Amino acid sequence: QLQLVESGGGLVQPGGSPRLSCAASRFTLDYYGIGWFRQAPGKEREGISCITNGGSTYYADSVKGRFTISRDNAKNTVYLQMNSLNPEDTAVYYCAARLGNSCPLAGMDYWGKGTQVTVSS
Repeated sequence: QLQLVESGGGLVQPGGSPRLSCAASRFTLDYYGIGWFRQAPGKEREGISCITNGGSTYYADSVKGRFTISRDNAKNTVYLQMNSLNPEDTAVYYCAARLGNSCPLAGMDYWGKGTQVTVSS
């Protein structure tokens, strides 16, 4: 079964800079656009960033200037570097993939199960 697995979450102090990873197994990410999403308690899921298979990126206003998405096709992994975290960034973070060369935040083909990021002192 094709899988995406997120890692790198946990408890982070305000101002912290964790890096999330999204690793694919049983398929190659080379042909997929990848999106990062998050869902905070009591809120709808939010698409925050995406990257095309060519490396073009998009960021939602809520994370622009603080988060950086990147991909390493040799490692079959996409990353989300998060900087200057604040408690409002507390959420479960998900990565998802969609076949094609778009920067996708809808119509995803595969989803990971998510990783919890809690920003608290």
